[in-house]
Amino acid sequence: MDALTTAAHSALTTCMDLKQDETLLIVCDDNKEEIGQALYKVGQELAKEALMVTMPPAAVNGQEPPDSVAKLMASFDVVICPTSKSLTHTDARRNACKTGTRVATMPGIEKGIMERALKADYNIIARRTDQVTKILNAGKVARITTALGTDLTLPINGIQAISSTGLIREKGQGGNLPSGESFLMPEEGKSHGVLFIDASVATIGKITSQPITVTIENGLAVRFEGGPEASQLKDILSQFGQPGITVAELGIGTNHEATISGIILEDEKVLGTIHVAFGNNVGMGGSNNVGVHIDGVVTKPTVYIDDVLLMDKGKLLVQ
Repeated sequence: MDALTTAAHSALTTCMDLKQDETLLIVCDDNKEEIGQALYKVGQELAKEALMVTMPPAAVNGQEPPDSVAKLMASFDVVICPTSKSLTHTDARRNACKTGTRVATMPGIEKGIMERALKADYNIIARRTDQVTKILNAGKVARITTALGTDLTLPINGIQAISSTGLIREKGQGGNLPSGESFLMPEEGKSHGVLFIDASVATIGKITSQPITVTIENGLAVRFEGGPEASQLKDILSQFGQPGITVAELGIGTNHEATISGIILEDEKVLGTIHVAFGNNVGMGGSNNVGVHIDGVVTKPTVYIDDVLLMDKGKLLVQ
């Protein structure tokens, strides 16, 4: 097999546990047909039935797919979505999982990312991710600091974290591929402080000028400062009003094969980073059902969960 076919095989077997008596749907857009075809061809050999549908690229992360696609997603055993924008935080993905479908979303996936980040040992990633989730679940307050100036407090009392291990093997499970993160929704309306986003931002890519400084008050991003990327982020989120600038997520990367590529699917999984997202938090148990979800990735953070030091200047202190 070539590297892309090997990665597709790993995704369908190791990660999704696709069985011979199951049906498989590949949902891709016009920009991701090469990856869609690789998954489809491998799926034809592994599944009882395989189907691929192609749709126009969405405008933003979190935008719902066409109704016809959403209905298809809920009628298959396994669904994989290599798309330009994220279907993770959509009703289509949530409703498919409610019917028992196993759904893997691959927003922004590129050939190199697939070949690189899907070669990781996902059993190791799963153990590491579950340890982080356990610490988050026991905590009341997360505090993030960096040498650049980040000092952000996110109350998390009573919030259950989600382990995105890359092992999507049980009925109704959903997650990203490639994966490797533990994430949760902070308590709504309570996060405060300053966040310096220095690595990348979903839909924008790598930060190439200066870090984006986001001032957060009462769970809302009230000020964006920095280079052109700061203006872009503000414009994307502000078009959705207050729901768009709502703090939606804190995530901890756990994939040791992932690198900062400018594609958020990979960047937010990088071991030693954290990410904070704005917008939709419904998939994490929140009430902010808005058509956007934008993550910003931070490198070399120090992370305290209450008095537990979870990460020290980018070194995750669990194995």
